[in-house]
This record gives sequence, C-alpha cells and structure tokens, in this order.
Amino acid sequence: MKYTYLGRSGLKVSSLCLGTYNFGTKTEEKEAFSIMDAALEAGINFFDTANHYPDFVNCGLTESFIGRWLAQGNNRRERVILATKVYQPMMDPVDGPNNEGGLSKYKIMRHVEGSLKRLQTDHIELYQMHHIDRRTPWEEIWEAFELLSIQGKICYVGSSNFPGWCLAMAQTMATERHLLGLVSEQHRYNLLCRQPELEVLPAARHLGIGVLAYSPLAMGRLTCKQLDGQAGSKAIHAADNKQNPLIAFSALCEKLGEQPANVAQAWILTNSAVSCTVCGPRAKGHLEQSLRIPDIVLDEETMKALDVLFPGPGGAAPEAYAW
Repeated sequence: MKYTYLGRSGLKVSSLCLGTYNFGTKTEEKEAFSIMDAALEAGINFFDTANHYPDFVNCGLTESFIGRWLAQGNNRRERVILATKVYQPMMDPVDGPNNEGGLSKYKIMRHVEGSLKRLQTDHIELYQMHHIDRRTPWEEIWEAFELLSIQGKICYVGSSNFPGWCLAMAQTMATERHLLGLVSEQHRYNLLCRQPELEVLPAARHLGIGVLAYSPLAMGRLTCKQLDGQAGSKAIHAADNKQNPLIAFSALCEKLGEQPANVAQAWILTNSAVSCTVCGPRAKGHLEQSLRIPDIVLDEETMKALDVLFPGPGGAAPEAYAW
C-alpha cells in the first residue's frame, strides 16, 4: 500500500480509502467485517463513512457496524484513521425542526456525540461537512469545530461536495480564527465527471486541501460490466444516443492487461490534488481486486488516450473557457 499526506496536514493516509456506504444495505455485517479485516491487513488505514449511512431509513447503521468491528480489539482502533460526516437529517424526532440538513453548532455538537457512540470511540480523526450550509455563518461553524478539537473529540476538519469558492471562504474564515481549517475535500471525480478540474481541484491544490475522490467508478459504469453481452451494449448505445466511449475504454484496458475499474482509479491518483480514491466494495473480493491500483503506472500515451475518450473541461478556470 502507498501512503500520502492528507492535504497540507502532517497526517499520512493510504492512497486507497475504504468507503463504507454499502454497509448495511448491500453488504451485511459479517461481510462488512470481512472487508474491513482485509483492508486493514492490506495496509488500508483510512476508513470513510457518514452518520446517516446507509440511508435515511437506517440512519447510523453503517457507523454501528464499524463500531462493533472496532470493539473486537487487536488494536483495530489504533490502526484506523476514522472519517465520518455531519449535515444530513438523522430522522431523530428529538431534533424536531432541527432535523433538516445543516451545520448549526447545535447540530454539529449533538450529532458528533451520536457518531462517537455508534463508532464506540472517544475521537474521530477526520470530521467532514457533508454539504455546504447556505444558512449558517462560518463563525458559528468554526466555533463548533474549534470546541470539538479542544475537547479532543475530533482531530481534523474536512468538507464534501463544496464548490471552489466555498473552500476559499472556509479557509479565509478559519485563518481569521488562527485555525488550520480544512485539510480535505471529498468530491465526486472520475473519468465521466471531470468538471472538478475547472475550479475545485485547482482551489484545493492551492489551499493545501487534499481531495478524496468519491464515486471513482461513476456508479459502476467505469467497470464496463454493462458491456457484457450484446443486449447490454445495445442498451447503452440507445441511452447515450452516440458512440459509447466505454467500449473503447474497455478495449484499452484489455490491451493494458488491467481491469477497467483499476485503470479508472489509477487515473484519478495521477492528479496531484488528489490524496486518495474512495473505493466502496460490496464484497471482500471487490476489495482484493482493487489492491493493485496504487501500483498501476499509466504512461503518457495511455493518459492521452484517456483524454480523447473522456475529454475534460479543457483545463482549469478561467483558461478553460477564456484566453
């Protein structure tokens, strides 16, 4: 396994982050335990979750799975860097009108306690804002995170789904309070979604914020599994109504002797703004297939071929759309 610093922080994390979104719905507890055991054995030290995973009906179930796994001992907790999130409704009737999504100090202070209890730990290494809150002022948000840091309940603060200008605003307000600010931004980024190259990735790189790329396989499309069989291929052609780049991508990966899913994630890791890719295996076998991703080297010819198949926005803003 390879490791990298999380943004400008002094914390080193594995270039593969174990995403746990599927735990509790598509992946039962026994299999989830097996996946986490395999991840730890392979050197993956970075586990990502969220307080409302796996869905709004079973809020907190994924964190509870992780907590019960950690409670088995054998230094599991000491060996894992935990990342979870706050913002989404937890469907708790006690929250009343404050159940809606947001980042009020009330919500942050209340929901971190729920996460700590479910995770069976006394601290969280990376506490992430799951979405921007257009209502709550940054003074209130940073006051809450600062207090949690002083209390030793969180170590670092991250964001998710933030546009570039919100990363800049968050850092400006953190600097005014003499805080480290954000060390990470978890963002959707893959070969089929390259819009972050316009604003988010350049902003993160400039501000020293490490990007955690989620949905690296575009909800499974970049596995090319849907190309298996003529019916699947025709369905994709009909849906796209144009020549499908996935067919050529699959052929390119076959020439490289690599699985499409692995090539797609290896491509993500070539971007200097990216700290890690968040893989979300549903089964232990899926994880095992992903372990060689950090070792895949894509040469210049392959990178150019991928740019042709999956054109980006043309570079960073404003050069991408201006002179």
